[in-house]
Amino acid sequence: MPIYEYRCENGHLLEVMQKITEEPMTTCTECGAPVARVFHPVAVHFKGSGFYNTDYGTARRKRETDKAASDGADKQDSKQKDKKDSKSSDSSSSSSSAKSD
Repeated sequence: MPIYEYRCENGHLLEVMQKITEEPMTTCTECGAPVARVFHPVAVHFKGSGFYNTDYGTARRKRETDKAASDGADKQDSKQKDKKDSKSSDSSSSSSSAKSD
């Protein structure tokens, strides 16, 4: 049996366990004022691909982030290696030009 929450005009909150087939309450049990059923939002879970950061930690998403991280590290390594190669070639060319003078 579901539990329904009602609020009367005087601010009383009531929780009533009722069958789904029962008629809703119309008056407050404390003061006799009219009541209205209180509705609460339901929890929504977006599952599946295409929801950007709300994806649930799927293996695919983990693979993508790991790949992106490793690609970024590989690019940095290759840039550093290129810098070292260019520095060593610059120093070797300058030392060879100094010897030829």
